[in-house]
Amino acid sequence: MENPLLLFPQLNTSASKDKSYYRVMKPAVKEEPNKASKPGAKQKRNRLSLLLQKSELHEAEHLNKPTNLTKASSVSPEEAMKWGESFDKLLSQKAGLDAFTKFLKTEFSEENIEFWIACEDYKKSKTTNELFPKAKAIYETFIRKDAPKEVNLDFKTKEVTSQNIEQPVITTFDAAQNTVHRLMEQDSYPRFLRSDLYLNLVKGRIPGRPTLRRRSRSFTVNDFQGVRPDYTIWQ
Repeated sequence: MENPLLLFPQLNTSASKDKSYYRVMKPAVKEEPNKASKPGAKQKRNRLSLLLQKSELHEAEHLNKPTNLTKASSVSPEEAMKWGESFDKLLSQKAGLDAFTKFLKTEFSEENIEFWIACEDYKKSKTTNELFPKAKAIYETFIRKDAPKEVNLDFKTKEVTSQNIEQPVITTFDAAQNTVHRLMEQDSYPRFLRSDLYLNLVKGRIPGRPTLRRRSRSFTVNDFQGVRPDYTIWQ
């Protein structure tokens, strides 16, 4: 009979520090993790519950982020109601001007309020040297035929304004500005007062923000990734 030590060299106890010995025996001496350190079923449920709470909190933060449409939401309902007293009252307040501008963008007619604002800035020029470049920019943007943001002016008003561009003065755009002001006051302003954007401000609501509701959640496979079953709870 052959020597068993020759058939199974891994049983040779004399090679206590031989590399092949540790390579063969290492899997057999793998220590089991301490069962006392394993998290119990209750800990796993608590951890899963915490993950779900963080997910819903992140969702709430995302939904509550202010949008461009809600920038005027800091306006009190009382202040918003004053905008309904007159069109000039609306334009005299920055929040009102911002809200009205947002409304005109929804109707694709924001060039009217942009022209009016440009004229207001033009009239604040302190020197005659400032007038010519500003007048030319306003004319090229809003007045000339096929301008990128051409406003709706009658023939006479456009003709007079075009002639005054040659030697601009503070009052160069007064006629055109008054025409656009009247158009917005009679046409766009009444629709603004009936719009949801304005009515929400009057009622103290924030337009564009969905109501956050706690939804019923079903578990998916992803929710249980990294969580191993603990069969001891059924014993």
